[in-house]
Amino acid sequence: MNIRSLELIDLPALSRYRNSALLLDSTQALTRGNPIGAAHILSHYNPGRHIYTAVVKENGDTLVGCINQAPGETFARLLYLAPTENLAHPGLPLLLEDLCREAGNWGAFHVLAELDETSEAYSPLRNSGFTVYARQRLWDISSIPGNGGGSAWKRAQSVDLPAIQSIYHQIVPPLLQPVEPMPRHASGFICSQGSRCHVKYSSGPAGIVLVPLIHPDMLEVGMNLSALVSGLPGHGSRPIYLCVRSYQVWLEPVLEELGALAGPRQVIMVKHLARMIKEEQTVNAVQPAGVRVQTSRVSHMEGKRPS
Repeated sequence: MNIRSLELIDLPALSRYRNSALLLDSTQALTRGNPIGAAHILSHYNPGRHIYTAVVKENGDTLVGCINQAPGETFARLLYLAPTENLAHPGLPLLLEDLCREAGNWGAFHVLAELDETSEAYSPLRNSGFTVYARQRLWDISSIPGNGGGSAWKRAQSVDLPAIQSIYHQIVPPLLQPVEPMPRHASGFICSQGSRCHVKYSSGPAGIVLVPLIHPDMLEVGMNLSALVSGLPGHGSRPIYLCVRSYQVWLEPVLEELGALAGPRQVIMVKHLARMIKEEQTVNAVQPAGVRVQTSRVSHMEGKRPS
């Protein structure tokens, strides 16, 4: 079975898979569109990016997979597998192993994949070492009515980072924190009403994705979400999506009341490539200045009497 990195001779075949690819990074797909295209191919030649595509060919069948790692992130993401009719290909485990190996070479600790619960790729991913760590649903909130209260939200500044990290620790379960790292930089939007809500903001030519961390004690959540949508700068006609993770599922009834449209439920799968190992190290003791340690003397040992 032949597995190798993408080459120029594969471009015609890859372009044919544009409409038959399983997209595994929802934010990338909803903000940037289909990753199979000319712009995606050109990104392979950008030395500043971690992006890798592998190809498996056997008995005339072809299977392609792509993985990338954003700057500063400790994990990598599977972007797509194609074509969808070949997801039962016997070379899929080998392809996934090759993609994960490349992510390990970049220094990634985990590889993430997002897919519908009913996807044909679910079982092959499980068999390749991926496990479910959370579930999510993307809601289309483009058409929910605004209330003109956008002033309740502001762009997060560096001074807001402690509040954002506090919200993160209160909401994201400890079991998930190694996979969903704590924010290291202030970004997105924060609600000025008690700093109990932070929303991560990702945008592109195809749409906008918001990932909220909202404290359950926050009042008038629906009104504040409506205010956020109406106050988003420069979204134009682009669709707006809100990603609700399983630990924030209480937001879904609120979104239903607002008239948001629910997308299919997805599983977020992770494969651990490495784990932190705490090793004991010998540290030399430092004697404080001016302190003298007197050496103890043993007059006799137990079981022996002095002569």
